Amino acid sequence: MNDASSVSSSGLVKPRRSSSAKAGLQFPVARMQRYLKRGRYALRIGAGTGVYLAAVLEYLAAEILELAGNAARDNKRARINPRHLQLAIRNDEELDKLLSDVTISQGGVMPNIHTALLPNKSKKASHNRQSQEL
Repeated sequence: MNDASSVSSSGLVKPRRSSSAKAGLQFPVARMQRYLKRGRYALRIGAGTGVYLAAVLEYLAAEILELAGNAARDNKRARINPRHLQLAIRNDEELDKLLSDVTISQGGVMPNIHTALLPNKSKKASHNRQSQEL
């Protein structure tokens, strides 16, 4: 018999599945559970706590990576760099609020031109053009 298998009640050998695989997640559930226990955040940690934390972190990572991938594609790039992460997070209202105190190294700043610095579109210029056309 193999280490990574167990015998079921019917006598068949079935492979051992990780808690991440049982939950259908990519993030490590057992590691999250271990970190929560070792961190002494509470006296007792429930069995589903690691699954919940792993699911939340996986969702946040997927959301950020999707938006950063869209930003990279908009800039005609195949690889996500810190600038794309910065643009993705700061253009999303909820992620910006969640990560408002976070500084992304090599992320740059958001493009913004103050309205006072923009060229004026005055009515006199358009009026002069109309009179010259006549």
